[in-house]
Amino acid sequence: MSEHKKLYDTVFDLIEKHDNWMSKTINLIASENISSPAVRSAIVCDFRDRYAEGWPGERVYAGCKYIDEVELICIDLAKKLYNAEFADVRPVSGVVANLMMYTATMAPGDRMMALSIAHGGHISHARRNLGGTAGAVRGHKVRNWVFDEKEFNIDVDASIKEIRKLQEGGQEIKLLLFGGSVFPFPHPVKEFRDIADEYGMRIGYDSAHVSGLIAAGRFQDPLREGADIMTASTHKTMPGPQHGIVLAREELSEAVKRAAFPGMMSNHHLHNVAGLAVVLAEMMEFGKDYSEQIIKNAKALAQALYDRGWKVIAEHKGFTESHVVLVDISETPMKNGRIVEEQLERANIIINRNLLPWDKKMGRDYKTPGGIRLGTSEMTRLGMREPEMDAIAEFMHRVVMKGESVVKVAEDVAEFRKEYQKVQFAFDTKTPAYKHLRFL
Repeated sequence: MSEHKKLYDTVFDLIEKHDNWMSKTINLIASENISSPAVRSAIVCDFRDRYAEGWPGERVYAGCKYIDEVELICIDLAKKLYNAEFADVRPVSGVVANLMMYTATMAPGDRMMALSIAHGGHISHARRNLGGTAGAVRGHKVRNWVFDEKEFNIDVDASIKEIRKLQEGGQEIKLLLFGGSVFPFPHPVKEFRDIADEYGMRIGYDSAHVSGLIAAGRFQDPLREGADIMTASTHKTMPGPQHGIVLAREELSEAVKRAAFPGMMSNHHLHNVAGLAVVLAEMMEFGKDYSEQIIKNAKALAQALYDRGWKVIAEHKGFTESHVVLVDISETPMKNGRIVEEQLERANIIINRNLLPWDKKMGRDYKTPGGIRLGTSEMTRLGMREPEMDAIAEFMHRVVMKGESVVKVAEDVAEFRKEYQKVQFAFDTKTPAYKHLRFL
């Protein structure tokens, strides 16, 4: 056997090992989900090998007559699901969707408001010195919202005061951006519509984490609350392929389309557009029940950890109104998020460490932060409900607080997972969720 064939076989061996491992884990990564057998079928179609630059019906490439029909269905479903005037389903990721939003609403170097990373903002919202997309790619000057750490949300009065100060000081703001990566509570969009109108600002909303919840009417409705433009990822609370969407007022449609092509992309991963169309149909049918259970599970997981003595953020507000639970683990025996992340992974529980708003004051950074972030989207898609959240909390407690053997807990987690191997809230559910399908 040649060395190249050995490496070829090794790749497939590693893929199968990963898929087998995932079937034995409790995955609580808030930015991940599990797509249905139907979505998986769609994304391996021949679309994956084709090009379709431009808008449907206006392609630069031939051979797109069926691809165009699928993309138009996808656009129509997105508009219906979000009650949007305009939808562009071409972004290949949430970050690209954000770049399209910036391009459509601002000139390079313009100023914007966004959450800081420590307060839950995404790196695509951040300034240049942090390597953030907005600053490093587009040169935008980024000012941060004033944040209320107790309420874990934007401080409306203090932020309006800051905006007026900047405007009156000649530091004009063009975009007010809401949304983030740690997003337990709806943001106060409507409270800023008047000042946006007063100064001619646009309002943007990055729904990456909560796009599925918004689609199901279970979080907030940014486009009705005053947002001009909203971006979305399609693989978090929306359980689809890794892709993106931009939704906007009709008046921004041409600017968004031009930002997509020729601005951000040539081809736009047509197989994932097909997969996105499938998951949008699934969300039209099952989204309300699925999203409601995601939130119930997040609250239940937070409560179960809290009842075991964990310091879960925002207990006085019911912990969360989304899929995300944030936990301060700085006072646990493991002290920092990196150690907790590593030990839980060894126990087949997948989470991620996360900065807390006050970590910098305590001398911590993203490598060894004081928090962890949990999400309930994937386990909910596998059929878990509130009793299973209590079981998950106990598995975590055994590792982090009791110091039990991670090998023993991993075995117990794998046994627990045997009952949850099929995707729920979907039309097609027979194929096991993590089964590796190899074509020969």
